[in-house]
Amino acid sequence: MSGTRKPKTTRKKKDPNAPKRSLSAYMFFANENRDIVRSENPGITFGGVGKLLGEKWKALTPDEKSPYEQKAENDKKRYEQEKANYLAQQQ
Repeated sequence: MSGTRKPKTTRKKKDPNAPKRSLSAYMFFANENRDIVRSENPGITFGGVGKLLGEKWKALTPDEKSPYEQKAENDKKRYEQEKANYLAQQQ
């Protein structure tokens, strides 16, 4: 390897007052079912919980996913509104 190095890039600090991003339908599902998966599988690893949640999500029918998709849509609208208000205050 040669001795050339990439210059370090610094990321801009995130404003703590900025609105939180919206959650996806899967995240609403995972938050609701994570404790259930843990209680059904005592001693399961963190990665194992994620794997089981992913399998359960894939197994859901579109009708079963619709409440989570509706929550995600509502959260997206909330985020867009909060973001617009936040950006208006910045100017």
